[in-house]
Amino acid sequence: MTTHPSTPGQGVGPLLRAWREQRRVSQLELALRADSSARHISFIETGRSRPSEEMVLRLAEHLDVPVRERNALLLAAGYAPRYPETPLDDPALGALREGIERLIGGYEPYPALVVDALYDVVAANRGIMTLVDGVCESLLEPPLNAMRLALHPRGLAPRIRNLRAWRGHLLEQMERQIALHRSQPLRALYEEVAAYPVPAADPAQEPAEPVPHFALPLRIEHEGRTLSFISSISTFNTPMDVTVAELAIETLLPADPATVKYLQEFIP
Repeated sequence: MTTHPSTPGQGVGPLLRAWREQRRVSQLELALRADSSARHISFIETGRSRPSEEMVLRLAEHLDVPVRERNALLLAAGYAPRYPETPLDDPALGALREGIERLIGGYEPYPALVVDALYDVVAANRGIMTLVDGVCESLLEPPLNAMRLALHPRGLAPRIRNLRAWRGHLLEQMERQIALHRSQPLRALYEEVAAYPVPAADPAQEPAEPVPHFALPLRIEHEGRTLSFISSISTFNTPMDVTVAELAIETLLPADPATVKYLQEFIP
């Protein structure tokens, strides 16, 4: 079993070494990036030298350590956490919430949603709610989870016409996030959704020949029509809060004129 870089009881040295090895960066390369020396990096990793708070943050930045885990590194080095984790419903994030709502509302009639680090949906527009209409009610109870909703046999999975390809895309996306964040809850979610049964291939669902697209489309049935979308995911630049750092905005761009026309008529 792979050791989690934030295992309690570890000093900052082993944690930094774990992140460096995860990123496949040598001590010399990290030292050059951080304006330090390979000797100093080695001393930090072996516990012979205690890094300053500034050095911990500098190394974390050059190793692309997630904001949540930067707090863990600071604690392991004996410093206070630098980044707050503000609940999304806190008044301090009111402007952010309003901005998100305006953003995804302005994207209508096309689907858009916002998810957190575990793919729990924190905001969704009418386009998304139209697509999920009619799925099992238990999957729509808070917290609504985008991965469960997409891949569960009683969710959207039976409606996705290219389910095998789309499922593979979603699982690969989760694997990349697990490698980046080393999150045990995310790993548990991955194992859950990866174990959902996949129906046998239906020739009526998969196109006989590859469809030329600039990206893998999501082909999903709605009201007897097959709609086609391309997914785009955006995150916030240089977040200074754990909650904000872990938010992702996903928009579904119509991939053909028929989908555009249908949504414009269905969601005026």
